[in-house]
Amino acid sequence: MTPTRRTVLGGALALTAASTVTLPAVASSNKLSNLAHLDFLRTSVTPPAVAGHSTFGSGPIGVLWTYADRQSDGSYKRIGGGTYDAATNTYGQGAYNADDIARATVVYLRHYQQFGDAASRNAARDLLRGLTYLQSTNGNVVLWMQPDGTLNPSADPVELPDPSDSGPSYWLARTVWALGEGYAVFRRLDRGFADFLKDRLELAVAALERQVLVRYGQWNIVDGRRLPAWLIVNGADATSEAVLGLSAYVRAGGSARARRALTQFAEGVAAMSAGSTTQWPFRALMPWGESISDWHAWGAQMPSALAAASSALESRRLLDPAIGDTAGFTPLLITAGGPDNGWLPAPIDRTQIAYGVDARLQGLLAVGLPGLRQIASFVAAWYFGANRAGTPMYDATTGRTYDGLAGDGVVNRNSGAESTIHGQLSMLALDASPAVAQLAQQLGSATPTYDGLKVVEAEAATGGEVVTPPSAWTGESQWSNGSYLSLAAGTSAQWTLPSSSQARLVLPIVNLVDTPDAGHTTWTSGSRRLGTIDHGAGGPQGISAAPGALLPMTLATPLPPNATQLAASATGPAQVDALLLIPSISTLRLGTATLLTSVDSHPRKVNATGRIAYSYTSTGKLHSQGTPSHVSVQPGGFTVVLG
Repeated sequence: MTPTRRTVLGGALALTAASTVTLPAVASSNKLSNLAHLDFLRTSVTPPAVAGHSTFGSGPIGVLWTYADRQSDGSYKRIGGGTYDAATNTYGQGAYNADDIARATVVYLRHYQQFGDAASRNAARDLLRGLTYLQSTNGNVVLWMQPDGTLNPSADPVELPDPSDSGPSYWLARTVWALGEGYAVFRRLDRGFADFLKDRLELAVAALERQVLVRYGQWNIVDGRRLPAWLIVNGADATSEAVLGLSAYVRAGGSARARRALTQFAEGVAAMSAGSTTQWPFRALMPWGESISDWHAWGAQMPSALAAASSALESRRLLDPAIGDTAGFTPLLITAGGPDNGWLPAPIDRTQIAYGVDARLQGLLAVGLPGLRQIASFVAAWYFGANRAGTPMYDATTGRTYDGLAGDGVVNRNSGAESTIHGQLSMLALDASPAVAQLAQQLGSATPTYDGLKVVEAEAATGGEVVTPPSAWTGESQWSNGSYLSLAAGTSAQWTLPSSSQARLVLPIVNLVDTPDAGHTTWTSGSRRLGTIDHGAGGPQGISAAPGALLPMTLATPLPPNATQLAASATGPAQVDALLLIPSISTLRLGTATLLTSVDSHPRKVNATGRIAYSYTSTGKLHSQGTPSHVSVQPGGFTVVLG
């Protein structure tokens, strides 16, 4: 990571592109990370002997309760997943799970590395012993364990794969993450334990070679697009977490086999980059290899994984897709209302959770460009109150991160393992970046003002027929508002749109099918023709779960400023889900700080209030800095104004 310089400007910290001075280590008294609640979730268990399951040494193993529900008196109760049976003291799923044990291990490992805390080192060791007990001799991992340590390989409700150690899984990927970072730490502390971790990691890599990487170089067809067939559970999200562990292992001198697996998995993740500065999904790294219409925030650690792999493998080309995701998609996401959980492809899932926020933050910091570190402060401010509830989602006095923020602003004040873990991963990252942390906390006291992507439901039109399918979920994406507008040949629809002083891109979300006789729609605003969409231009279905794909299609000509009328006329059958409207310059204001991001094809001057402005290109490089009276926003780039 390039060192940065911090400068105090009007009470706000500006992270400049003149990267010549390393940031000082944060004083321990100012630490944001607090492991108290994660410690509360930890426990130990002595499991009964089970053939094929063992661990390092003897004695109880470390595990982690899955959920912590807030009680009426403000205390928290640890519980498991699924229906509880008091007579047998079992849960339909279990009390402890490999996913959370693995990720909590990473928290303790990183905490030890940053602060030299012996308690964290010991906690990481205990959890690694518990995690490796869950690993089967085939290299795969059992997901659930009951309170008495009994394994539950077939949970209720059913997890896939079933049994949970019968194939590749998210929990296998996360086990690789923990084992890789664990080996990197313990190889200098305890050679015997490190060798054990290495053996278990190599066992997991062998399982991935046998079950996943056997398809390396093969491609799946998904609605006409070629997507890599060698992603773990067809997910760049799952694969990215394995890449984090493999990167740590390779940097620590891991095997040639692991280096090959890292190279191949990183190539697969990088291949999930899509779109452009004006075309869906706006240079995002897509998380799911079975849909070109579904972006979700949880687990979307693809940019941080590619940054780690780029460093471990010394490959610049792996970093470029990560830059596109962090400099392109993330600013659009957070100016549209914050780190929402799902654009499917309309921003339907407006829930915001720590898992998704942390993934955005980790990516921005891992890529490490100064401008992205500035954006990281805007993202991290969510934890400190800059969200639609106006409520801090993280409590540094207890180490709790709340379980989520609903689209209507209601806070889920439970604090289970996943949210606690990712809150702590974020806090550790902020503790390692004091300037980012200080600005994030300053911004956290502000009420967000968003002026970005807006959704107009297709059903709001005059004309056409509203259709409500049996399920909003198509199998690969989701109809916005659970319905769509159907246009027959020779029919038209008209919308009255909210006004804007800016020109706006118009992206009708249409069901693009692979049918030659599907219709075209021609889109106009008054006498101005904006563009035409061929609704039969979709590609072959391939492994996609549904024929056709819901895709936002960017019209060639933007909607003029102040225009409020939009019409579509059809030459044949067409299905329209919603309209996305993106202003030329999207804006997020937090007090005296402003983030602006552009989908324009030309540089634009924008009036902004503040003391200093930093203008960056579409690749995150500094273009200019100066007073913000007429801020320059570069095409496809972003600008940060600080007061």
